[in-house]
Amino acid sequence: MSEQPPYLRIADELRQRIAERVWEPGDRLPSRAQIGQECSVGENVVRRAQELLISQGVLEGRAGSGTYVAEPRERVRVVRSSAREQPSGSPFRQDMKALRRQGDWESRTDAKVPAPAEIATRLGIAEGELCVRTTYEFLADGKPVQLSTSWEPYAVTGGTLVVLPEGGPHAGAGVVNRMAEIGVTISHAVEQPEPRHATAEEASLLGIQKAALVTHIRRTYYSDDGRPVETADIVVPAAHCEIVYEIPISPLTS
Repeated sequence: MSEQPPYLRIADELRQRIAERVWEPGDRLPSRAQIGQECSVGENVVRRAQELLISQGVLEGRAGSGTYVAEPRERVRVVRSSAREQPSGSPFRQDMKALRRQGDWESRTDAKVPAPAEIATRLGIAEGELCVRTTYEFLADGKPVQLSTSWEPYAVTGGTLVVLPEGGPHAGAGVVNRMAEIGVTISHAVEQPEPRHATAEEASLLGIQKAALVTHIRRTYYSDDGRPVETADIVVPAAHCEIVYEIPISPLTS
């Protein structure tokens, strides 16, 4: 059996001290040199341990000030399900209401943006073909909990009342409901979640430590004829949100 890496041992030690209230929420930790001396390891080992705990939301790094015990923050439950889009309103607002939180979002739409190679592949179109791109920042009680960048082929929605996802008479109705307005029936979505570290821009928007762990979800909606009509990159901070998948089960019929 391989020995536990030193930084994981130090992370466990720091976590234990916090659990035993040696350090309270909001307390500043001793310097890395001091912790390293106490635990007989180098400062780089302490740094890796602290970075791990920061990514998990246990610690909080403050530029020019040091590392602190993070204040407890209830994780937001983010539900992913094929049944989330309802005619009555936003699935995100419904989820936040169930948690007694105020759900909202800010968005920016750019029309006729050339599709990058990866997006073009996901949408089954040629690279450079025009798309409508919308970026979102989802908020719970005014605090950012999720980012999303959505791409829709301009050939699908151009010249219709739903060309702008957050504009016109169907603003904010969601992809499924908006597409239905122009006769496009969405039959299913495919989601590919994977963990990674936040970029500097994502960390700044989400209010998390640079390189903190996030879940990156690549989601694509397909029409009933198998055509991709929207794809999105969704970024959820691991320390602040838990992702739950609801899978509807159809009963067998005789």
